[in-house]
Amino acid sequence: MTQRLRASLLLAALASVFAAAHAQTTPAAKDPWPEQSVRLVVPFPPGGGTDAVARALGQKLGTRLGTPVVVDNKPGASTIIGTEAVVRARPDGYTLLVSGSTSYSVNPALRSKLPYDPAKDLVPVATVARAPLVMVVSASAPYKDFNALIAAAKAAPKSIHYATFGSGSGPHLAGALLEQAAGIQLQGVPYRGSSQSLMALIGGEIQLGIDTVAAAAPQIRAGKLRALAIAGKSRSSMLPGVPTVAELQLPDAAFDAWYAIAAPARTPLPIIRRLVTEVEAVTRDPAIQEQMRAQGMEPVHLGPVATRAVIDDEIGRYRALAHRAKIMVE
Repeated sequence: MTQRLRASLLLAALASVFAAAHAQTTPAAKDPWPEQSVRLVVPFPPGGGTDAVARALGQKLGTRLGTPVVVDNKPGASTIIGTEAVVRARPDGYTLLVSGSTSYSVNPALRSKLPYDPAKDLVPVATVARAPLVMVVSASAPYKDFNALIAAAKAAPKSIHYATFGSGSGPHLAGALLEQAAGIQLQGVPYRGSSQSLMALIGGEIQLGIDTVAAAAPQIRAGKLRALAIAGKSRSSMLPGVPTVAELQLPDAAFDAWYAIAAPARTPLPIIRRLVTEVEAVTRDPAIQEQMRAQGMEPVHLGPVATRAVIDDEIGRYRALAHRAKIMVE
């Protein structure tokens, strides 16, 4: 157990004791928060996975809080612009971050210079969804299954080119983890996004794609792509027949993309506690879960302590990976 995790657990225990004592000595009163609209800052443009998560949660969360919850897109600089806006906001519960693991673990692990420290400047509220990545090849490719792909890569190092979205992107890290776990060498090729990379894969420009299930599923169903493995730790409900890398005896190749909500540090504990309660209720709503699954995501709920543990674990894991694989991001 890491020192930071032990500290988090201690803080959680102390918070519970404080809450119980406060409940026994303080008469019931109307919670003054929230008294105005709540802003969910999304450090990506409208229309992507993070934006979809924020909008799905925002409507239900607003109903439960009794106040409007608005989504504010602040894209740029690999989520740094939007994340910094939340870090610098007043810690009053009215400005929250909804982002993927890029903001919480990837950037701190791969970037030596950030204008903030996510571990100190953000308080996790909850992890709300996972977006599994799937490893796909062209339907005409000779690799009929995952083991055939690995065998081909071992026979001819760097002969298999795979799509990334740039250094330090999810597909890049997933590819590097696969190389390390399987003892193979691949060649990453940067593309601007899923539509470009998947067309390159179908057209034979590259041999392997590592993309979100939501992006790849239509081409898989159309018979243009063949799914070999899910890169995460659990199967996708959208592609239930596709095994995970762990099931294929490569658990160290697992890469999970996920989405979480966080608040600025020093946000009052009663507000954090209220947010934790309401966000958990929203993520357990069957309608929200169905909406997420329809978009290729897997609804989950991890509270503040569990989310912090995941962040700490991934920072260490990706930092070590970047050192071994010489991944440079600035």
